[in-house]
Amino acid sequence: MSPTSETAQGGRRLVIVESPAKAKTIKGYLGPGYVVEASVGHIRDLPNGAAEVPEKYTGEVRRLGVDVEHDFQPIYVVNADKKAQVRKLKELLAESDELFLATDEDREGEAIAWHLQEVLKPKVPVHRMVFHEITKDAIRDAVANPRELNQRMVDAQETRRILDRLYGYEVSPVLWKKVMPKLSAGRVQSVATRLVVERERERIAFRSAEYWDLTGTFSTGRAGDPSDPSTLVARLNTVDGKRVAQGRDFGANGRLKNAEVLHLDEANARALAAALVDSSFAVRSVESKPYRRSPYAPFRTTTLQQEASRKLGFGAKATMQVAQKLYENGFITYMRTDSTTLSETAVAAARAQVTQLYGADYLPEKARVYAGKVKNAQEAHEAIRPSGDRFRTPAETGLTGDQFRLYELIWKRTVASQMKDATGNSVTVRIGGTARDGRDAEFTASGKTITFHGFMKAYVEGADDPNAELDDRERRLPQVAEGDALAADEITADGHATKPPARYTEASLVKELEEREIGRPSTYASIIGTILDRGYVFKKGTALVPSFLSFAVVNLLEKHFGRLVDYDFTAKMEDDLDRIARGEAQAVPWLKRFYFGSEEASDIVPADGDHLGGLKELVTDLGAIDAREISSFPVGEGIVLRVGRYGPYVERGEKDAEGHQRADVPDDLAPDELTVAYAEELFAKPSGEFQLGADPVSGNQIVAKDGRYGPYVTEVLPEGTPKTGKNAVKPRTASLFKSMSLDTVTLDDALKLMSLPRVVGTDAEGVEITAQNGRYGPYLKKGTDSRSLESEEQLFTITLDEALAIYAQPKARGRAAAKPPLKELGTDPVSERPVVVKDGRFGPYVTDGETNATLRRDDDVETITPERGYELLAEKRAKGPAKKAAKKAPAKKATTAKKATAAKKTAVKKTAAAKTTTAKKTAAKKTTTAKSAAAKKTAAAASVEE
Repeated sequence: MSPTSETAQGGRRLVIVESPAKAKTIKGYLGPGYVVEASVGHIRDLPNGAAEVPEKYTGEVRRLGVDVEHDFQPIYVVNADKKAQVRKLKELLAESDELFLATDEDREGEAIAWHLQEVLKPKVPVHRMVFHEITKDAIRDAVANPRELNQRMVDAQETRRILDRLYGYEVSPVLWKKVMPKLSAGRVQSVATRLVVERERERIAFRSAEYWDLTGTFSTGRAGDPSDPSTLVARLNTVDGKRVAQGRDFGANGRLKNAEVLHLDEANARALAAALVDSSFAVRSVESKPYRRSPYAPFRTTTLQQEASRKLGFGAKATMQVAQKLYENGFITYMRTDSTTLSETAVAAARAQVTQLYGADYLPEKARVYAGKVKNAQEAHEAIRPSGDRFRTPAETGLTGDQFRLYELIWKRTVASQMKDATGNSVTVRIGGTARDGRDAEFTASGKTITFHGFMKAYVEGADDPNAELDDRERRLPQVAEGDALAADEITADGHATKPPARYTEASLVKELEEREIGRPSTYASIIGTILDRGYVFKKGTALVPSFLSFAVVNLLEKHFGRLVDYDFTAKMEDDLDRIARGEAQAVPWLKRFYFGSEEASDIVPADGDHLGGLKELVTDLGAIDAREISSFPVGEGIVLRVGRYGPYVERGEKDAEGHQRADVPDDLAPDELTVAYAEELFAKPSGEFQLGADPVSGNQIVAKDGRYGPYVTEVLPEGTPKTGKNAVKPRTASLFKSMSLDTVTLDDALKLMSLPRVVGTDAEGVEITAQNGRYGPYLKKGTDSRSLESEEQLFTITLDEALAIYAQPKARGRAAAKPPLKELGTDPVSERPVVVKDGRFGPYVTDGETNATLRRDDDVETITPERGYELLAEKRAKGPAKKAAKKAPAKKATTAKKATAAKKTAVKKTAAAKTTTAKKTAAKKTTTAKSAAAKKTAAAASVEE
């Protein structure tokens, strides 16, 4: 992308964007005279730890990266991995006559542009170049019509960044001290975690109720056809005028919410069904209403994430990664938007395709206008749509795989948004009869016919509930009239049970956050990614399941930082931040009130931010927080679930007391599945200590245990044995062989296991050969040369001659014979290749033969669904291939002996000097390392952005 010396108006213009892919596309549209270079994201940010803070800052400023005593002044540092890129940008700027900052047009993009200006310090004219699609016309128009940097947007982004830093860096250390190291808290991530935990609490408290009703199949007695069926299926609605109870009539406690309804049990339902067998039935009423359904609005960020999850099985993160590629390569408009509006150009393009593809009958007279319903939506943006003034059909794009599928989804939704309504009729038929015992029974059936499909020809929205009926689904009923006699072909009694509320999926959690106005829609994908990566939530299929760890974290936050995870408070903070962005409130007084409390700021802004507390005071007094109580949850019958530093476990009784029981809980157990019965099963498992006897040599007791990583044997060291420091003694420990179990392992077995590694002998050159048990199985080791053994038993039986014979064979370099798949999942909808689960060197993974994706900690080979497998592959494809480190070129050798000879004397001097220089560098490195180590505690382990 080197510049040419010619431009239309003279001089060179440097255009800076965020990503190399975006730079490549834009360069093709601008042509000669423009140098387009990427900043590769943010070049400057708050420091990640004290080691990155300049030496002149000390105390709290060094820890937080924000000077809270001086108007919350942020300390910005150039990211270590961006210094080379900044250097390159400065060199390019030095050769340029104008600078165009062409980062994204949202707050984050505005902030990147501001940081670039602050760091590069340009002495040439600077322009802010904005566009919402990467097309030739859009880019050229953006160059011709630049604007000034929007300082208000920059200030709003900076306020958010400072707020999130204070929240994360002050609250996260409390979690480290009271729950577990390396945890994180965040303004939005903690609230999102609380939502998932509260849903699981509802499931735990839920009590199922059983109810029964009747289903009748009635016939008209005439021959049917597709437009006029001969039978209809109706459900019992009332008995003697009293409505029959359905699932919606029961509360979470399993009791009826309304006493006015009739609750049928199995016996009564079957008796009524039998009494209705020979009854006469007739149509009591037919109610018909016109049906009309309008198109869905074009996509914004959250609705795209929801639909991609429902229809394509993409996670929010994978959706945004694919959408980013589509945007950067000029296929769609900007993908982070709260707006559903379309430009006049886009409306014209959509309407033209409606006529072209579906005909004029499907085109409404007037263009449809979609008003933004999202609070504080940035209406300067458009909805997510295909780019350009003429939409390319999916077949015309040349796209493949996930990019094709997501583009097709966006294209269909956009075109459908400009089509006519779907129309039809909805019909309700009531059928009555009298039972042998005199009771009156009334059944109802509902139908829907679509006479004009309208927009549904192009697009139908999915549903979060897999049992929900989609909008385009028809249910045709026979053409009957009031008074028509019907015959009961069959009447059956059906039993039902109420179900607990469904767990959130990524799609439904995004929807919930948006409806509660918590956080910004553009950050939801990263928020969900964070709570998954932190282990607060894991996936079972598409459901988001909270871990026991998240229960402990949310418990602490609710009891001691209640306001910080309050839904209304978090939404109110979002309102405040938007008011600051609009210039209706000031950032510094608001931050003072949030951090120091009302006493510090009441004289400055008496009416501004009264809902804010003082964060500093909250995190200072931690004495009231009982770490054990925070992480303990009663299961029942004296059993308590505790979240320990090494994972969850159940316990009954106090430690060292008679009858005390303890057992580890599987990490992937859903909290609502931990019942008293399951806890008893865990206690009953051989997971405690099995006394095997005393070691005849040391006299130490040898015990067998079931640990988090499997069963093992270990010795119990005498009391007083130092466990830390220079004289620390570690107990001998060894894992059981696969053929062994805690029930059958003996003292002799344990002593043999703990004797490993075993010295087999030495080779002819005196090199020792040992037999060892490793992560990947039993093996021989001679120096750095390792050879696999066929079985664990060989560790004790292999002789020196056998070992030498193995080493005499050439080492196998090729791959071993492929193992058979552990599970077959079906055909991947993208690659259309069979997907299987295989066992790899680093654990099980899914593959379609082209893409491999390792199963996550929460995935299980036995329970993984095809959809989950496809999702893992989609996420892996979205990331693209792993980048390989570039190899350094070998140093060039001297070409002539003459040069080498002439350089000998000089080389001696240089060597001496080099040694001194190297020593200096080493000393400097040691100093830096020491500083880094000292700063480790200060560096927040948390990713606390929102």
